[in-house]
Amino acid sequence: MAHGLQAVESRFLTYVDVERGLAHATVDAYRRDLDRYIRWLGDHGIDDAQQITTLHVEAFMQALALAGQSGTSRARHLASVHMFHRFMLGERVVPDDVSQQVRAPKTGAKLPDVLDVDEVTALLQAAQTSDPQDAAGLRDSALLEFMYATGCRVSEAVAVNLDDVDFDECVVRLMGKGGKQRLVPFGDYARRALGEYLHHGRPALADKAKDEREMRAMFLNLRGKRLSRQSVWEVIRRAGERAHIDRPLHPHTLRHSFATHLIQGGADVRTVQELLGHASVKTTQIYTHISPDKLIETYITAHPRAK
Repeated sequence: MAHGLQAVESRFLTYVDVERGLAHATVDAYRRDLDRYIRWLGDHGIDDAQQITTLHVEAFMQALALAGQSGTSRARHLASVHMFHRFMLGERVVPDDVSQQVRAPKTGAKLPDVLDVDEVTALLQAAQTSDPQDAAGLRDSALLEFMYATGCRVSEAVAVNLDDVDFDECVVRLMGKGGKQRLVPFGDYARRALGEYLHHGRPALADKAKDEREMRAMFLNLRGKRLSRQSVWEVIRRAGERAHIDRPLHPHTLRHSFATHLIQGGADVRTVQELLGHASVKTTQIYTHISPDKLIETYITAHPRAK
């Protein structure tokens, strides 16, 4: 019985989307990786799942390397291929997982882009406004304070609704990847910035809606609609320029900084994992990197014969 690869891919994508409930972005990543894999197989005369061998998988990985793909990108592609072949084995489309013996390239641990505490302070201060009529400025300040206070993803920030925030307990309900919810606390700086925005900024932005007012979203754009992810990038870029931070910034910079500063301040990795909404503690462990100065300071303080 023939097993056309595109038909099997379609079944696999339905499986990860519907049955496993993975995030849309994750499903799209699987689709892109497998489209490339199946296209490569087709170019080499393979159109049936049972024709694929381990040599084909290895050759595909070599082709990615020759095309200039980074080790990280190749490792992600291989993870998608592994998942696809395990699915085919489980569905009895193939008798063996021919990808099992193919190992991902060593990528090395890439440290995240992190601001130090002084840089974060400068960034947040650059977004502040003293004008209670500056609705966009109040929003930008509240947004960046909120993102640094909670370590949320940009997608989580723009998805926050008014009823997700409990100002009495200073906690927010965030909707993470795969629809998983978590409660994250926030501090006084974020509470005050959000309060100013809700009292003075958000009503002015909501009034700009040409049709029905936005009743749920916390952060609004200049047209009174829910703020987009692209707009958040622009907010942090402008704040970075005003703070004279001379390197590219992105929303995840605040998330990386949040996690790193917590761990440097003594928080344990498991707690930070919960706050970030990571499924695996391995993802969180990248934030345990230590600066050379901190390493030397710790050595001198802790080692009995350092002095």
